[in-house]
Amino acid sequence: MPAARKPLYAQLYVQVLVAIVAGGLIGHFAPDTGVALKPLGDAFIKLVKLIIAPVIFLTIVTGIAGMKGLGDVGRVAGKAFAYFLFFSTIALIIGMIVANLVQPGSGMNIDPATLQTGAVDEYVKKAKDQTITAFLMEIIPTSMLGAFVDGNLLQVLFVAISFGIALAMGGAAAEPVTRFLEAVAAAFFTLVAIFMRAAPIGAFGAFAFTIGKYGIGAIANLAALVGTFYITCLLFVIVVLGLVARAAGFSIFTLIRYLKAELLLVLGTSSSESALPSLMDKMERAGCPRPIVGLVVPTGYSFNLDGTNIYMTLAALFIAQATGIELSLGEQLLLLGVAMLSSKGAAGVTGAGFITLAATLSIVPSVPIAGMALILGIDRFMSECRALTNFIGNAVATIVVSRWEGAIDEAQFAAVFSAKEFGPAAVEPGPQADPD
Repeated sequence: MPAARKPLYAQLYVQVLVAIVAGGLIGHFAPDTGVALKPLGDAFIKLVKLIIAPVIFLTIVTGIAGMKGLGDVGRVAGKAFAYFLFFSTIALIIGMIVANLVQPGSGMNIDPATLQTGAVDEYVKKAKDQTITAFLMEIIPTSMLGAFVDGNLLQVLFVAISFGIALAMGGAAAEPVTRFLEAVAAAFFTLVAIFMRAAPIGAFGAFAFTIGKYGIGAIANLAALVGTFYITCLLFVIVVLGLVARAAGFSIFTLIRYLKAELLLVLGTSSSESALPSLMDKMERAGCPRPIVGLVVPTGYSFNLDGTNIYMTLAALFIAQATGIELSLGEQLLLLGVAMLSSKGAAGVTGAGFITLAATLSIVPSVPIAGMALILGIDRFMSECRALTNFIGNAVATIVVSRWEGAIDEAQFAAVFSAKEFGPAAVEPGPQADPD
C-alpha cells in the first residue's frame, strides 16, 4: 500500500520555488541585502561538491564491478559518446541557424575598439590554457587521492573506471570489496538526501545574490539575445529532446515533472552540479541500471552540454552582428568546426560556457574577442538556461542509453512515468523514499 502523499508545503520543489521567489524579491527591493546573502548559496554548493566525487566514484566502481564483462563497459561508453557527439553537434548547428534567422545583434553597430575588455581577459587566459593536449594530460591525477582533493570530475571518472575494471577482473576475490563499497554508496546517497534538505536555503541565497548584484535591468539592453537564447533552448528541449524521448518510449514533459525539484534547484543556483547526485539517484529509481547511470551522467556533465553548445554559436554570431561583421558561410562553418573541438577541450572547467566561447573566438579571427565584453554582464542570467538545458539533456541521454542496452527495469520505469502512478508516493515507496 503506497504511503500517504506529502502535503504541498513539504514538497522540496515547492520549498525551492518559494525560496527562489523570496530571494528574487529581496535581491530586487534590497539589493545590498541580496548580495550579502551570497554565502548561503555558496555554502550549499560546497556541501554538494563535498559529496559529488565520492558518489560518482562509488556509483561507477560498483556498477562496472557488477557488469558481466568488460565488453559491456566499452559498449555502453561507446553508445554514450556517440549520442553525446551527435546531439552536441545538433545543438551547435541549431544555435547557428537561429542566430542567422533572428539576427539578435543586428543594428547595434558597436565599435570593438570602444569596449572595455579587462574583465574578459581572465577568461581569455583560461581559454588559452585549455589546449587539447593540456586537457588530456589533466585527466590523469597526480595521485589516487588527488582527484578527490581537487574535485576534478574527469579525474574522478578516470580513477573510478580504472578501479571498477580492476574489481571486475578480480573475480571472486574482489567481491568483498565490491559489497563493502555498495554499502558505503548507500550511506552516501542517504547523505545526499540529508544535504538536499538545505536546498531551499541555498537557492534563496544564490538567487537573492544574482538579482541583487546584477539586477533584472541588466537584461534589458540585451533582451533580444537573452530572449532568443531562452526560446531556442526551450524549443530544443521540447522538440529535439522531446522527439528523442518519444522514440525512447517516454514523454519529455513527464521527465521534467519527475525532475522538477532538481530543475528548480539548478535554476536557483545557476549550477547543474548542485543537482548531480540527486539526478543519479533519481535515474536509478526510474529503473536505469547503476552501471549505465554511473557512466552516462558524469561523462555527460563534461561532454553532453547541449545548452552550452547552443550558447556558443548563438553568442559568437551575436557578437559578429553587433560589431557589424558579415561572416561568410565558409567562416561560419569554420566557427562551427572550432566550436565542436573547443567544447570538448573545456569539458569539466568551471565557467565552461564563457571560457569555451573565448577559446573559440581566439582561434577564429573573423569575430573580435573583445566583443565578449558585450555579454559578460548578462552571462549569469544565460548560465541558468545553459545549466537547465544541459541537465535535461543528460537525463534524456541516460534513459536512451539504458533503452539501447535493453537494461532498463520496465516495471519501475512504467511506475515512474505512468500518468496515473506518477508522484512521490507511487515512485518512491518504502524506506528509501526520496525527501522530495
